[in-house]
Amino acid sequence: MSSVRELLRRGIALLGGLPGTDPTLDARLLLMKAAGLSETVLWTGLDAAVPSAAASKYLRLVDRRRERVPLAYLTGEKEFWSLSFRVSPGVLIPRPETELLVEVGRDLMRTAPAPLVVDVGTGSGAILLALAGELAAARLVGLDVSPDALLVARENLRELGGRVELLAGDLLEPLPAGARPELIVSNPPYIASAAIAGLEPEVRDWEPALALDGGPDGLAVIRRLIPQAAARLAPSGWLALEIGHDQAAAVSELLRAAGLDELHLHQDLAGHDRVLAARRRS
Repeated sequence: MSSVRELLRRGIALLGGLPGTDPTLDARLLLMKAAGLSETVLWTGLDAAVPSAAASKYLRLVDRRRERVPLAYLTGEKEFWSLSFRVSPGVLIPRPETELLVEVGRDLMRTAPAPLVVDVGTGSGAILLALAGELAAARLVGLDVSPDALLVARENLRELGGRVELLAGDLLEPLPAGARPELIVSNPPYIASAAIAGLEPEVRDWEPALALDGGPDGLAVIRRLIPQAAARLAPSGWLALEIGHDQAAAVSELLRAAGLDELHLHQDLAGHDRVLAARRRS
């Protein structure tokens, strides 16, 4: 049997040439997954023996990582908003920059007594379940057209709890007719179709195109969602969207054309335009 130390060294060496990767972190997380090791054992038990079956599983995971399979799909989880979410190839992997959408939604609803909050394209449910922890009195609904995504979201709902209802359908169509949300949030697909080929292999080859491809100009889904949101929002309700770094002007025009105003543009930690929020006129 190999030791933890030996396997880590081998994994780090194999992953060393992978672009944009921290080989030490990836090797550690994959060994924890394969061998069922805690982080404490990984740091303090370097000389501990790893059973052959676990070592073989680990090396298979390392090989898959070398094929550019995203680390989160190999470990089956991703941290977001200090919570651990289950993920699979059927859902977009939650990104740190999307936490800004949670911050904006939380701040918009901080003083609302019992707001209805709707997440369009909920995916893993990360945004909605993060908001559930921040808005104690809110009613929350997640919508997604993908059956695979809803399966993952339901797993996360069972693990993390929260007052969340999940509905299947395109954009806002599954929302009951009388429902008037005070807040609609969405991280829609907003990458232009022609730009998909230039993405990192982990994204281009493995994450669901349904959650990435925004059509010829990246705005196909946003262009459909905004009028639906404007028609369904409660008076003075808010729509908050994650957008591409160069889309603020175009999306602002679409929001105003749909009768939404009081626009607020938020930048992420890298200084890129990331979240655009607008309010329905009373």
